Amino acid sequence: MGADREGRGRHRPARVMAYAAGGVLVLAGCASMPDSGDLRGVESTPRQETQVRVFAVPPGEDAPPSEIVQGFLEALTSDDPHYKTARQYLTGQAAKTWRPEVSATVLTDGPGAKPEAGGGGEATGEISYMLTGTKVATVDAQQAYAPATGAYGRSVHLTQDAKRQWRIDALPQGVVMGESDFQRNYMSVSKYYFASNTSATGSNAQPTAVADPVYVRRRVEPMTQVVSSLLKGPTRWLGPVVRSSFPTGTALAKDADTLTPDDRNRLTVPLNDKAASIGVNRCREMAAQILFTLRNLSPAVDEVGLRADGSELCSLTQGEADTAATRSSARHPDYLYFVDGEHRLVRIPAGNSGTKPDPAPGALGEGETALRSVAVSRDEHTAAGVSLDGKSLYVGSLVSGGSLGEPVLRSQGRAEKDRLTTPSWDADDGLWVADRDPDHPRLVLFQDGKGDPVEVRMPHLGGRIQSVRVAADGVRIALVVEKGGKKTLLVGLIERDERPGAKPAVSVAELRSATPELEEVTTMSWAGDSRLVVVGREHGGVEQMRYVQVDGSTPDVPAPAALTGVKEVTASEDDQLPLVAYSVDGIVRLPSGEQWQKVTEGTAPVYPG
Repeated sequence: MGADREGRGRHRPARVMAYAAGGVLVLAGCASMPDSGDLRGVESTPRQETQVRVFAVPPGEDAPPSEIVQGFLEALTSDDPHYKTARQYLTGQAAKTWRPEVSATVLTDGPGAKPEAGGGGEATGEISYMLTGTKVATVDAQQAYAPATGAYGRSVHLTQDAKRQWRIDALPQGVVMGESDFQRNYMSVSKYYFASNTSATGSNAQPTAVADPVYVRRRVEPMTQVVSSLLKGPTRWLGPVVRSSFPTGTALAKDADTLTPDDRNRLTVPLNDKAASIGVNRCREMAAQILFTLRNLSPAVDEVGLRADGSELCSLTQGEADTAATRSSARHPDYLYFVDGEHRLVRIPAGNSGTKPDPAPGALGEGETALRSVAVSRDEHTAAGVSLDGKSLYVGSLVSGGSLGEPVLRSQGRAEKDRLTTPSWDADDGLWVADRDPDHPRLVLFQDGKGDPVEVRMPHLGGRIQSVRVAADGVRIALVVEKGGKKTLLVGLIERDERPGAKPAVSVAELRSATPELEEVTTMSWAGDSRLVVVGREHGGVEQMRYVQVDGSTPDVPAPAALTGVKEVTASEDDQLPLVAYSVDGIVRLPSGEQWQKVTEGTAPVYPG
């Protein structure tokens, strides 16, 4: 019987892959699997094969334990919506209790597996295998991504059922797969919530949308997945600083089908009765959250209608969404700013192909004080500049004839590198700057760009700030922090305690690394609602420019073209505008689909923010 089982089990493909090639569907099987001994790793599908679809194959009759484990691991990488085929490799009880949705563990390569010492054998009717690999990341039950390192090792146990068929009866919760299979199976989508320091009631101000990236399965009803995730609320990391307009407990109606827009690109979203009694303004905010979230998904959604209790609550178009709430990437700056050879603030129209700058209006553009770095408020009404020696911070209006006055902040750092960083403006005209003085390192905020500085609490920083960039939403901040000879990019949350009559308290919490593999970050800038552009190098590597997500993952977009000697980089949240950098060639820009182009001589380029 053993020989029979071995003969029938050999050479059966563990999964079937379908490739879209020139409009023809091509099927291909995986390589054969060993019947005994160590299992080979699950071969991840190469990332460039983006059109590949993987269909799981159920276990063969009398398949040996090694084939059951291998087939199960292969089935985890398939496009099976509910992992029905993967469950066929489990005993009935294990199939009921296994919850694949609780986590995804990403390994550099597909998981390897080998029989455990003392884990039994085929002759005993039970056997254990150890799954191994090197961790890259995890995705939790909220679909939030987090980089991970170290060895992965988890055990699966197999037994024979009443029909003498081998099945897995004990296994870790969640799924595990190689990095390239994860990239093929999952995609990053940003959900949108509202900054909690802006209220939906009692104020005429529009709420500010904040991106919350999550990973969903690419080919398993992604639109339905993302809307369901949006309704459940923000991820744990972002939760303290945002709110949702959906009432607590709101979910898709029980009888809701797969969410698909109609032939007019209108999506109807049926909700349960928790949303039945909301007002029109709140309903429009809810619809705006959905529209922002689905903006980059396919098929396109031009309008959302919300229903509950059998009646329509409201509807909103993509154009109307930007009137219901503010989204940073919808802002279009007028100018790109930088410092010219005379150390003045100058500017050129944003997105323009021109190369001749004009002095910015106001004292900073008139050369009254020689500047090293600058920042311009998001409404482009006010500018801040750090003096050439890095000691003094000035704030002035971008209006001709205005005077500059005394500096609002002075650093006591002895060397230029130990003084003020380039400043950054938030969405509410708050001005942020770090003082790198080793004797008194601090991050300060000027409310409305003036008055006494508020020293920002940084309880878990563990290093010295070298660079500051506040997101346009005003609730996230990116910092380059130097510690132990390394400069890393950290992203944190801005928490405010502003009580009437009391001095405001501001802190940065929940700092996490966005580039754990980089040990020397040179410069960075926000480049979208949940994306940054970073210049840095890995240990023993060369300098590179790349995009990163705030959660530490790599977005599925091409990296910027290579550029040598980059000292500073700036980007707009509006991705239609080119990247701009200060390099050995002066001020250069990268129009979409082109190579870097020389603009002019100068330093310290910035878009508003």
